[in-house]
Amino acid sequence: MKQADIFMGFFRAGMLGYGGGPSSIPLIKKEVVETYKWMDSDEFGDVLALANALPGPIATKLAGYIGYRVGGFWGLLNGLIATMVPTIILMIILMTALNSYKDEPWVKGMASAVVPVVAVMLLTMTWEFFKKSGESSLGWVWTLVYIIAGLVLMQLLHVHPAIIIFVLLIGALVKRNSPKRDRKGSSNA
Repeated sequence: MKQADIFMGFFRAGMLGYGGGPSSIPLIKKEVVETYKWMDSDEFGDVLALANALPGPIATKLAGYIGYRVGGFWGLLNGLIATMVPTIILMIILMTALNSYKDEPWVKGMASAVVPVVAVMLLTMTWEFFKKSGESSLGWVWTLVYIIAGLVLMQLLHVHPAIIIFVLLIGALVKRNSPKRDRKGSSNA
């Protein structure tokens, strides 16, 4: 039954994830966190951050890792197949049909209508992550500092997001493993 759930969860996300990987992330999150409860929202956010730092399509990375975590090797294959097969089939069918009618107003309107829907889905997920990070031990001030720093680094200095994620992960590991000090400066190991 677990393998069937893995397949259906990623199949639905693959079928409805029109617009590429970023549009399927909220769908995968809904299946993984809300429908099947394979992980909580914080765990999903961590997996998403790591997956974004790796090369390749985000949907397949998420399907592969989560499938493996839930169902082992067969879950990994199952999640990948469920994610890729709908995309391949829909790409062949829809791209052939849409390419035939690409200059028609209804096709242009349909493509234009998808963009705001995907934007709202991504903004909703971003807002959830923002609220959770502000309410966590990080706090609102540091959350805002990281958001502003991330925007400056990515938009103005053109630093790749994977580099920022990697540096933050290393920083978190260093901070976690460093000895804590009390007010007198002695180490509390």
